[in-house]
This record gives sequence, C-alpha cells and structure tokens, in this order.
Amino acid sequence: MVPETRTATLPSAAEIGEILHRLFIVRAGTTLRKEDVQKTHEVAGMLRELSRVRRDAALVDAAAGKASVGLVAAEVLPIGSLVVIERAPDRVAACRDAATRLSRAVPVEVRQGDVADHLAWPDRPDAVVALHACGGASDRVIDQAVRVGTRWLFLSPCCHGASVPFHARALAIAGGLGCPDVATLRWRLATALIETERTLRLEAAGFETEVHEFVGATVTPHNLLLRARRTMQEKRMRDAAEKLARLHGR
Repeated sequence: MVPETRTATLPSAAEIGEILHRLFIVRAGTTLRKEDVQKTHEVAGMLRELSRVRRDAALVDAAAGKASVGLVAAEVLPIGSLVVIERAPDRVAACRDAATRLSRAVPVEVRQGDVADHLAWPDRPDAVVALHACGGASDRVIDQAVRVGTRWLFLSPCCHGASVPFHARALAIAGGLGCPDVATLRWRLATALIETERTLRLEAAGFETEVHEFVGATVTPHNLLLRARRTMQEKRMRDAAEKLARLHGR
C-alpha cells in the first residue's frame, strides 16, 4: 500500500509527552501520569499511520477518550480539521479545554455522543482513527466508517468480551475446532477470529485492509492495528463477502 503523503519529521515519544503536558496539564509543577507517559508511544505509532492521509484532511477521532491522538495530530500533522467523538462528559470537557491550547489554528469540534449515533458523525471524512476502542465500540466504529464513506480507517481494538457481536460465534468456532477448554487458548483463538471477522467485514465493504502491530507488545498488549483504505475493488469485495458468510456459518 503506497502512502498518500508523508510528513518529513514526526515527533518522538518524548516530544509527544511535552505536547500532551502542555495541552492537558494546567497546574504548574505537575507531570503526566505513568499511563499517559506510556500512551506517548502509542500516539507516536498512530501518528506514523496518520501521516499517510492527504494534506488538509478531515480527521475523526472516534471513541476518543481525551483525544490524545486527534489533538496531537492536529498539532503536528497538516490535517485540515478534527472532529472528536466521545460520550463521557468529563472527557468531552477535557478535550474542549485542551483544544484551546493548540498552537495551530485547526478547526476542532468535540461532539458528545456514542459512536453508534449517526448524528455524531460528519459525512465523508478523509480518515477515522480509534485508539483502543473497547469491545463492541470497535465494531460500531467499523460500521460507521463504512456508512460515512471515509477513505482511511486506523483502528486499534481493545478487549474482546461479550459486547463484541462476533464473540459468541468465535467461542463456538473455537470449541468446534477442538480447542481445549483452557481459557487462555480459547481466548487467543477467539480473539484472532474476531479480528478476522472485522477484517473481512471491512474488505467486503470495499476496504483494502492490513493488520499489523503498530507498537511493541511491551508498550501495550492491545497493539494490533487494522489499517483500511477504501479502494472498492470488486473482486476483493466478493471474495471477502464469501469468506465472511462461511465464517458466520451462512
């Protein structure tokens, strides 16, 4: 897959930490929490992915939390606008406050709502990013990215519990394959099947999709990334739809 654009230099994790400190830490003498320092490496990995999108792109940060990815992208990448979607009121307030401290004049709109809500989404953004969309939120982000017609999706799933629509089916397949009734083994196989189903769903919807680790496992165990680019290749879509149907037992 050929990148559409690349910035010359991306910030290091340490530099991202300085940006996050300026955006989110208001009181003098305070520092980033340990988990926020760890997140700088994850943000760095996502920025490498987002540098693929075109200059002046319209970016959506979905299931955003405090929108660390979206806001740092607005600070250091040549994106044209940012829409943040987050349902928790306290995080929405933190996002809006942090956006006022951006050094670039980038239009930022923070929308309070669930990613399942159609009204929370803009039409046809250039790119959607979701870092650690938990459980079924990853599936809702996929559904909405397909619906709104984004060109790029950068999705890092997190957790694979009962809220994931394919969870029960994945466990049933694992059992049917003779996987021993050992929680760790079944969880690993079910997780791989869930990400396979998501990948095929994106491919069937017209996205060329790659799956890889965007940071090392020592940074986070949730280090898988689905990188999807809309190409609408008919053969790829047909093949994926057939595989998806078989996976669902249809």
